This record gives sequence, C-alpha cells and structure tokens, in this order.
Amino acid sequence: MKSLLLAAVCSLALSGGAFAADITLRASHQWPGGKGDVRDEMVQMIGKDIAAANVGLKLQVFPNESLFKAKDQWGAVTKGQVDITAFPLDYASGRHPAFSATLMPGLVGSHERAKRLNDSAFMKDIKAEIEKAGAIVLSDAWLAGGFVSSKECITTPASAKGQTLRAAGPAFEQMLVGAGASISSMPSSEIYTGMQQNVLTGANTSSGSLVSYRIYEVSKCLTAPGENALWFMYEPILMSKRSFDRLDKKQQEAILSAGKKAEDYFAKEAPKLDKELVDVYKKHGVKVVTMSKENYNAWLNIAKKTSYKDFAEKVPNGKKLIDEALAVK
Repeated sequence: MKSLLLAAVCSLALSGGAFAADITLRASHQWPGGKGDVRDEMVQMIGKDIAAANVGLKLQVFPNESLFKAKDQWGAVTKGQVDITAFPLDYASGRHPAFSATLMPGLVGSHERAKRLNDSAFMKDIKAEIEKAGAIVLSDAWLAGGFVSSKECITTPASAKGQTLRAAGPAFEQMLVGAGASISSMPSSEIYTGMQQNVLTGANTSSGSLVSYRIYEVSKCLTAPGENALWFMYEPILMSKRSFDRLDKKQQEAILSAGKKAEDYFAKEAPKLDKELVDVYKKHGVKVVTMSKENYNAWLNIAKKTSYKDFAEKVPNGKKLIDEALAVK
C-alpha cells in the first residue's frame, strides 16, 4: 500500500507545468508532526504562507518518515520525487563529503555565530554544492545539541570510552572513536529504540530531537549544550531545484519569501530549544550537566587530530572549507 502511495505522490509532485495555477507541492521530513518540533513547524509555516500568497500553490506535508525514510529524503528532493524537505545535511555526506563540515565538532559554538556563518564564504561554497546536486536552500537552520547516556554522563573524552554511541555524521564518529567509544550509526529517529534495546548506551543529537523523540525516557544523564556547545548541525529546509524551476516568477517569489520568514522564526526559536531541553529532562528526572571549557577543549583537541585532519586531507577543498568557517568570528 505504501509503495502505491509513494508512486502516486511522486507522479503528482508538480504534475503538468501547464496547470501552474493549481499546484500542490509535497514536503517530506523525518520529524514528528503536530508535536511542536520546530523543523515541522517551519515547513508548516511555509505551507500557510504560500497558500496565503494566492499564487496557485499549496503544500501537503508528510512528517515522521511517512513518505521517505530519513536518509532517503536527499535523493528524493534532488531528483524531484518530493518538492520540499527539512533535512540534516550531513546525512548526505556519503555522497557529498563536503557536507560533513556542517557537523564538525566545535566549528560553530553558538547560535549567534551560526547566524554569521549563514552569510559566509563557507556557506556559499556549501550551498553551491547543494545546488549542483539539484536542490536549493529555502531556510537556513542550525540546531545545537548534546549528549545523552543510559550509563554515565558524557563530559570528558574519558567518559565516552567504552560506551556505544550514535553520532549524526562521520566527523563526530571519528572524534568519538578517537576517545575510545564504539559507534552504531542510525538516524535520530532510531535513537530511542537503540537505547531501549541496549544497542546504544548513548547518543548525540539536536536539542529538538532529544525532546521530540522523547529520548529522556531512556536516558540517565543529559549533557546539555550550555556555553560550550560542541555539537551544532545544519538542518535547512531544501527545495528540489527541478521543482522550483518549474514555478512561475510570482510562485518562486512567494516560496522564497515564505522560506525567509520560516528562517527568521527559527532563529528566534533555536535558543529556546536548548532551554526547553534542560527543563524537560529535569522534569523527567534525568540528571543534567554541561561541558566545562576545559572538557570542551579536550574534545576539540581529539577532533583536530581525527575528524579535522581527515576532512582536510581527504575531502576536495576540505582545508579551504574549514579555514573559511574558522575565519568567521
């Protein structure tokens, strides 16, 4: 039944450019719908705004991996099988190694710096790679994140040694392995089950996912982002370039405007996610700690010897990307 739905949706996405006055766009993402996840809210906002623009556009949203699995969203949006997605860009680093720079330990550090990165040469190069692959960015979004564990608090590299952890991408995986941890790779939507079934003893992911996926139910300790946020991930709203190019000028302007409005909304909400994270975990009896500057630097030293070094040596223009990001003050 699901395959029939998928075939029908793919055939309907932006069907018949001649009927541009009545187009229903399809959006797909992995996040829970209707439960307050900010990434779903951004997509829903875009849908409301393009409908209000009265340019012949509507948006149908498929949350919670109901249309495509988490890591399949990239192929779907770049091929035009789906029109819009909210997507953690590093999930596509297997095909585009440069995207690992958008989840490099310690490279962002704060929400304020994330905003400055959006307009940098670093992000210009990342967005050029996105567009070359077949998508465009409608909304920038950087989420801070932290560590959870069912064993012991993850603060120092030594505290991760011997734990089996999930990391969102290869750069964090390399750093964690360098600290003596084992890795089990999976999207954030599977962390809860992984910890529940003892496949994982812990994980790192965004503040939004740590709450919306109810990971507090299987955690003993949370290392919140705090003032020394090691984990930041770029999770933009993307649109298929093929789909965008089929729209007329007014429709394109409407969707770009809606994307900017969603981005501005997210920028105000992002710091609140970190506070909500702490409040929710404390409410459910989970121990909450933060990382000291000394511990942050200890992790960063390992990252520079592992993930930073590997990225600079093996990824085309890898050193250039890192240098461009570090140049943003």
